[in-house]
Amino acid sequence: MNMKKIGITMSLLMGVTLSFFLSLVGNLGSEDGFKLPAFLVSFAVSTVISLIIGFLVPMPKLERGAVKAMGLKERSVPAKLVSALISDLIYTPIITLAMIVLARKMAMKMSHGHADLPPFMVMFLKSLIISLIVAFIIILIVTPIYMKLSFKAAGVDPAAGGPPAGGPPADRK
Repeated sequence: MNMKKIGITMSLLMGVTLSFFLSLVGNLGSEDGFKLPAFLVSFAVSTVISLIIGFLVPMPKLERGAVKAMGLKERSVPAKLVSALISDLIYTPIITLAMIVLARKMAMKMSHGHADLPPFMVMFLKSLIISLIVAFIIILIVTPIYMKLSFKAAGVDPAAGGPPAGGPPADRK
């Protein structure tokens, strides 16, 4: 049960953090500049999407499988880079796609259908490249911090037989 609690805590923390920063970057990078209502809507939608992904996709299992398939030592720097890349490639395109669709709909609604928007793919690819870079860095920075917080919240001491800090819980989805 403790590992399940750790997994849920990690999904919540990572989902909210990624959503916050991707929504912030997306809104700061928009042609109209930062708009609080647009940020709040994109943050809320992004958080819901992130949480759904976090609870449906067995990230630690996928990450461990990739690390093992590449012959990397668990919890090594290359393994952490691969794990971050996998999370990034699963979360970021889906969130970015949803945010671009949402931004376009909001722009068209606010302009009564007269917004002069760049082509969808131009908007999406530009945003995706920036978001992939930002999300990768954030994942690398916050994962070990959140892992320690999650273990502590679950009452698990990694030094006393629990999974090591910075590594994925053994049975988390």
